[in-house]
Amino acid sequence: MNFQRRSFLKLLPALPGLSFLQKPEPDSTPAKISMRFIVASDGHYGQPDTDFKTFHSDLISWVNREKLQKGVDFLFFNGDLIHDDPTLLYDFKNTISNLSVPFYVSRGNHDKVGLDVWQSTWGYPTNHSFAKGEYAFVIGDTSNEKGEYVCPDATWLKNEIAKYSEKKGIFVFLHITPAKWTVNGIDCKEVIELFEKTPNVKAIFNGHDHDQDSTKIYGKKPYFFDGHFGGNWGTTYKGYRIVEIYEDHTWQSYQYNPTAAPVLNTFSGKS
Repeated sequence: MNFQRRSFLKLLPALPGLSFLQKPEPDSTPAKISMRFIVASDGHYGQPDTDFKTFHSDLISWVNREKLQKGVDFLFFNGDLIHDDPTLLYDFKNTISNLSVPFYVSRGNHDKVGLDVWQSTWGYPTNHSFAKGEYAFVIGDTSNEKGEYVCPDATWLKNEIAKYSEKKGIFVFLHITPAKWTVNGIDCKEVIELFEKTPNVKAIFNGHDHDQDSTKIYGKKPYFFDGHFGGNWGTTYKGYRIVEIYEDHTWQSYQYNPTAAPVLNTFSGKS
């Protein structure tokens, strides 16, 4: 039987061994993760009538597991490392020495230690910043030795942000949120307006409000909350927030409950 040319070409895709003649599918390979970090807040080491040692051993186990399974570049403790007693700071530092990842800290209102003690313990002041690759991380102090709620130093923030103007993105950490959209937030209008008008400020991370694990938006900037991993009140689970930055400069953040494994409140952004 003789086939017409047109009829034969219609049969080609169905013939075995001729799949190379089909039009290739577009490349759908997802972008690779270039940086991955965790934000955890409010461990309240030493708080009376809480199982604070278990809370911390659990977090260390979870983070070390994340490191093995998916990779973690660093962990950020966003305030309230301890509960009021300054002498607890050494015990807290000793406890987290079992982490298998680098870590950074911010001062919360329950971290009632002086600036000199903070500097000697961590090797950097309560206001500090650092860069990793194409991204910068800025940490502002929102309290003092008395444990008062304080707006971060807007002048310092402005200067630090200017230092990183060429970076693809800046991520900011403040223990207390600078807006009165939670019960325990404070109104820091100059600070949130600074973030809003700075294009490469990509996100602000807040602790303090143990019952908050969602994302709030001011203008175009996302403010992330991560619940708590210690203390005696807050969300019904203890967890942390994940941030993943990809090679194509997109990024996402989500809240994670490590005991039940659900991913919560995912937010996707661009650098």
